[in-house]
Amino acid sequence: MNKCIFLDRDGVLNVDRPDYVYRIDDFIIPDGVPQALQLLKDAGYLLIIITNQAGIARGLYTRDDVMKCYDYLQQQCGNLIDAIYYCPHHPKFDSESLMRKPGSLMIEKAMAKYNIQPDTSWMIGDALRDMQAGRRAGVRTVRIAHPTATDLQESERCATDLLEASHYVLSQG
Repeated sequence: MNKCIFLDRDGVLNVDRPDYVYRIDDFIIPDGVPQALQLLKDAGYLLIIITNQAGIARGLYTRDDVMKCYDYLQQQCGNLIDAIYYCPHHPKFDSESLMRKPGSLMIEKAMAKYNIQPDTSWMIGDALRDMQAGRRAGVRTVRIAHPTATDLQESERCATDLLEASHYVLSQG
């Protein structure tokens, strides 16, 4: 079985914005992200993005826009990411979906497809819903957040960025 790092996108792999990130011009990759991905890949982890993309349901951007950002991320980070799973739904704009985090269906689908073992895998995200999705799927969690954040109870560890989170994951064996 494989081990995997499930990665939220906005706020982890790129700088988040309040008005959605769907154009390459707005897709800013923080320092340390390519290095962190390389460290995790070198340690034998699959790297899979798990992201809510409610802007699709809101009509703000398209699935093609999501994939253009993904392709750009891949180019900038050495094509290290193995897959992307995204939920285009939002209950206020189109429909309820079990895929939408904090649901764990995107993670579970990836686990089935890639033969991933949950107890050797991790979810790294910046929101409580990422931690909840990871826990529901049976993987360990690291939250990218300011150390003074108050709602960290669902995460095993808090880190300031993906590089710090990666070092923590690798220190856990």
